[in-house]
Amino acid sequence: MTRGLKLAASTAVLLALAACGDGGGGSASNARSGVWAAGSSTVFPFATRVAENFARTSGGAAPRVESLGTGGGIQAFCQGVGPTTPDIANASRPMKQSEFDLCAKNGVTDIVEIKIGFDGIVIATARNGNGFNFELNDLYEGLAKQVPGPNGTFIANPAKTWNEVNKGLPVQRIQVYGPPPTSGTRDAFLELGMTPGAKLVPGVKAIEGDKEQFEAIAHTLREDGAWIDSGENDNAIVQTLTRTPGSLGVFGYSFLEQNLDTVKAETIDGVSPTADTIASGEYPLSRSLYIYVKKAHIGVIPGLQQFVQEFLSEGAAGKGGYLADRGLIPLPEDQLAAQRAVASALTPMQRPAK
Repeated sequence: MTRGLKLAASTAVLLALAACGDGGGGSASNARSGVWAAGSSTVFPFATRVAENFARTSGGAAPRVESLGTGGGIQAFCQGVGPTTPDIANASRPMKQSEFDLCAKNGVTDIVEIKIGFDGIVIATARNGNGFNFELNDLYEGLAKQVPGPNGTFIANPAKTWNEVNKGLPVQRIQVYGPPPTSGTRDAFLELGMTPGAKLVPGVKAIEGDKEQFEAIAHTLREDGAWIDSGENDNAIVQTLTRTPGSLGVFGYSFLEQNLDTVKAETIDGVSPTADTIASGEYPLSRSLYIYVKKAHIGVIPGLQQFVQEFLSEGAAGKGGYLADRGLIPLPEDQLAAQRAVASALTPMQRPAK
């Protein structure tokens, strides 16, 4: 028997034992009867809503949904195959090549990537706060740890107020509450906001050819109190804005939708985040949301495939579905049909390019 066949056989035995409880030396305490999804705090309310509906209609065990951040969820997902690892990783950005390779190293192959909808990253203030119309370069120039100095050097960011960054912005201290490094929202903010913003600054654009240095400059946020990591709970950031006058917050559009009575979103390059501008990509900080499914657990963890189908059902992910009520921006019909086909065929994803 080849090594690959031995691994497949071992995996099958492990999962079968897990599904059946104790047997052949297995431990019943390791068995798991319900679906387990972990990851993005942005996807968390959507996955929780699907779990609630699934438990109510299926009669099976209630799925377990954890908010660990995209990075944390994928790390847990990639630890191996079996009941002690999640069946699904929720993500507010695509899986990275390094994460895919970690999965492969630990025997997690045949990963199914499913796009569930869209979301936008908003920069928000309390409803009674000043109004901002950010340009993309303002994000880099206000929040980067280092900015261009004299003679091609980089210096510690000296800006104290937004008006120092852009004369059209309020004379207000730079104090932004945002997600931590494990968060997919943080990753997406760096890729969609900080990176293109940095490219608009001549001194940073000049080093774009040095990929490592450019990324270090564009992606390293301030550590002097201007940017404050605020955990994986986006609702906590929303609440902070109302308690801390003059502060701004970075979080997902879905949380804005749920808190419009207390916070408002600021425009970026003149575009407000709305369902239409996010779905079309007109809003600069638009992104896709994903779930990653462990194919080896399909047919072994009870209800897993049905849970995925519920996620993509018309009543959940379609226009007017219950996930739209939670703030998810639905996929166009043709894209939703394509994702259903992937989920039905359990088509494995390819190794990411980066």
